[in-house]
Amino acid sequence: MINPFTDEYFMKKALHEAEMAFDKGEIPVGALIVIDNKVIARSHNLTELLHDVTAHAEMQSITAAANYLGGKYLTGCTLYVTLEPCQMCAGALYWSQISKIVFGARDEQRGFITLGTKLHPKTTVASGIMANEAADLMKRFFAERRK
Repeated sequence: MINPFTDEYFMKKALHEAEMAFDKGEIPVGALIVIDNKVIARSHNLTELLHDVTAHAEMQSITAAANYLGGKYLTGCTLYVTLEPCQMCAGALYWSQISKIVFGARDEQRGFITLGTKLHPKTTVASGIMANEAADLMKRFFAERRK
């Protein structure tokens, strides 16, 4: 039997969250956290709305997932996020002990890979999932802001 719950399936949902951020004038990053093929948290950037530099999509999802699970560790969970996490979010993901991170587009300037931020040793990473779609949304957002 074919499993419909692929990385692409969940990344489409994260992209929907990013589009919601775009519509609100937020940098279009969307995230969700999944356990056993069930979405337990979904979010998008809220830094402008909340006037909070820490209100990244990943941070919102980490908090929501921890509340759902009733504990601070996200072992067995996968984060799907449209853009490579920044150093702050990667640090929070390290402490959450999340099992897997799947991201779309790279952030060549501020991403955790470029900055050398370490993740938890048991965390695995998959990148480039729907990267073109995620990058195109970011490019469109910043092009509209520069008009």
